[in-house]
Amino acid sequence: MSVISGQINSSELGFTISYKAILPEEQIGPYPVLYLLHGSSDDDSSWLYNSSLVRYAAQYNIAIFMPQVHLSYYTDMYMGANYWSFLTKEFPQKMKNIFNISHKREETFVAGLSMGGYGALKWGLSYPEQVAGVAALSAAVDPYRIWQEDPDRDKLFTAIFESKESLKGSENDLYALLEQLKGKTVQPSFLQICGMEDFLYADNLNFKKHLQAIANDYTYLENPGDHDWAFWDQEIQVVLKWIQKNIHQKRS
Repeated sequence: MSVISGQINSSELGFTISYKAILPEEQIGPYPVLYLLHGSSDDDSSWLYNSSLVRYAAQYNIAIFMPQVHLSYYTDMYMGANYWSFLTKEFPQKMKNIFNISHKREETFVAGLSMGGYGALKWGLSYPEQVAGVAALSAAVDPYRIWQEDPDRDKLFTAIFESKESLKGSENDLYALLEQLKGKTVQPSFLQICGMEDFLYADNLNFKKHLQAIANDYTYLENPGDHDWAFWDQEIQVVLKWIQKNIHQKRS
């Protein structure tokens, strides 16, 4: 596998931003694509330095892109940059322009951990026509609940979401987005994974009840584990296998 560290000039953000990529060494594309999203205390390099992702990815003929989104919660921030528009509109198009990757929905996937799991779910729920599958690890599925119970986040979350009232029922509320998915014929496949000792475990169980009632293709997995890289290093292997299975099913 080839590991690339790049930068792009973003018109959505108004500044240059970094990304990391893992590419198959065989020059035979176009490759299926995984957009892999980082958590709130991480950046675009975290998957490379905290897991054995490069070694695991060598078993699969897939291109993996890891964008930098800072502490934005994958939103067009109330006081900040338009990271959501960058992620879902600009970044994929720029990667398609630069690299020999698939343009097909059935070969495009998104995954992430914690804040990135929230971002992955938000992407799949908001734009089901863009991605074939969504994998969420230890996802921060309910920032409204987190904000209510942790006043120390008030300054940060105000900059991101404006207010609790503005967040509830908005395009940043996964539960509201779930309601919009009801009845849609085009839906991504969903894989939700959480550790049983994770502080977000209860949130994930609650979200599971709602998502499995609406999604056409949904898998939930839980294993012993905390909100840490030991768990995510283990479970990203499950995600890659799940993606490969999805690709083969859609090609057959």
